[in-house]
Amino acid sequence: MTDFLIIGAGILGLSHAYAAARRGLRVKVFERSATPLGASVRNFGQALISGQPPGQMLDLARASRPLWAHWAETAGFSIKRNGSLLLARTDQERDLLEAFCSGRAVEHGYPARLLEGEDLRALYDGRFAHHRAALHGLDDQQVFSREALPSLIDWLREKMGVEFHFSTLVRGIEPGHLDTTQGRFSGTQIVVCSGHDYQTLLAEPIAALKPQVCRLQMLRARPRFQLDLQHALLTGLSCLHYGAYADLPQALALRERVEVQSPHLLEHGIHLLISPTPYGELIIGDSHSYGSDASPFNAEQVDEWMIELAEHTLGGRIQVVERWQGVYGSGGPGPFSLLPVAPGISAALMHTGVGMSVGPALAERHVARLLGEGA
Repeated sequence: MTDFLIIGAGILGLSHAYAAARRGLRVKVFERSATPLGASVRNFGQALISGQPPGQMLDLARASRPLWAHWAETAGFSIKRNGSLLLARTDQERDLLEAFCSGRAVEHGYPARLLEGEDLRALYDGRFAHHRAALHGLDDQQVFSREALPSLIDWLREKMGVEFHFSTLVRGIEPGHLDTTQGRFSGTQIVVCSGHDYQTLLAEPIAALKPQVCRLQMLRARPRFQLDLQHALLTGLSCLHYGAYADLPQALALRERVEVQSPHLLEHGIHLLISPTPYGELIIGDSHSYGSDASPFNAEQVDEWMIELAEHTLGGRIQVVERWQGVYGSGGPGPFSLLPVAPGISAALMHTGVGMSVGPALAERHVARLLGEGA
């Protein structure tokens, strides 16, 4: 009898596998594709602390940070630990960052500092001097998801004893058993980490959460100038998206200004993120479109707006080398759901796009709960 049967090899599934395996438990992971292809490998790889709202999400992001560092060291994948730079393009965005630093950052202990003047001009030989200021999120991390997840899988298999079944569809669940395209498996705990697939398994209890799917337009590009970027980049537009800032009075005023000057950015949910890869390229995005399904059709105009934002932020031209759709689960009653369904059966679902930031610690706490550890 296996202790944990985990469905899904995205970051939530792998985090659950690690949390169980490090306790010496027997773990099997099932994934319908030959390699993870969902939200966890389509994303920016940013594990952000600075953008999380105060409370449980900030706590989870903080607790996830050392797990990422441990995995990178032991599994042998690249991780950037220089933090993030949130660039203020206008005086209004700069005032928002100053208000955050002097208020919420102090109250809740966000590890961040505001860079202005000489400190700003010293960044990358003055590359970002055309901005008003930069918020340096000191503890933010970033990985190249396309390489980090396969490396983590190999390490879990070879060093932690986790058994993986790829290209295996789980067709049915009942307490203690899975029916799959590779046969029937038995286990004490079954955890469904199915990402944005709300139909194949546990469709009725998941439907009660009223989930949605968010699709994003994403780009990979090369800068047409010399830039050895070692930080994740955001702009003041991100303050309208991330809970650490979005409810501040200055963010509400910024939203009103964007509604007047650039309503297309809000209409398409565009706020700029840029992540460097280990190969000198940049992952750039994104837009947000919500619904019950992810449309397969991208709008070129949206890509053009993102390229324009990226080139202004970077202060130079870029060459796009790849385009794709990101996708993640959205909606729901909160940022995530840990859903008990039946004895020994539960689901772990993210309802926002920060699974890389909070997923490791969220899985750790879920496994502890399932095992009855602690209070």
